[in-house]
Amino acid sequence: MKIHPLEKFHYCPICGSIHFEVNNEKSKRCANCHFTYYFNPSASCVAFIINKRGELLVCRRAKEPAKDTLDLPGGFIDMYETGEEGISREVKEETGLVVSHAKYLFSLPNTYLYSDFLVHTLDLFFLCTVKNEDEELMALDDVAESQWIPINEVNPSSFGLHSISQGVERFIKFYAAQPRE
Repeated sequence: MKIHPLEKFHYCPICGSIHFEVNNEKSKRCANCHFTYYFNPSASCVAFIINKRGELLVCRRAKEPAKDTLDLPGGFIDMYETGEEGISREVKEETGLVVSHAKYLFSLPNTYLYSDFLVHTLDLFFLCTVKNEDEELMALDDVAESQWIPINEVNPSSFGLHSISQGVERFIKFYAAQPRE
């Protein structure tokens, strides 16, 4: 049986009351001050970066969840950041590459276990162009390895996070349908 994330919240964040009770499947309400807290997904971002040779930039995860599986550059969007700013920052932090353009493609819901807390996310997928794709790839932050893989050799089931695997499968179909120069 899955425990709803709101079960982790026992006190009202406004007045501190212990009378912070289930309001519905998405919220808790304080019986004292009447504050209602809605549990919404956290925003995260994911980058598809294709080089001039038709290869996709993939990373290997250095940490749990899904340690040692393939991943794409990305992560949580910070407060006051746009999705485009978040993906630019994450790509730089994880690979050293500098995003020159980020085009939103689609989103997928996901869950991400962080410090034994299941974070519900909405993953925003971007097609990114980078300024320095010819530079040596780096593995920074929570990335164990970065590499370019020919898009026709990419296997979505090698990606450990559910939404990333789904997103890669969707992207491969999208990419195959695009006209080539």
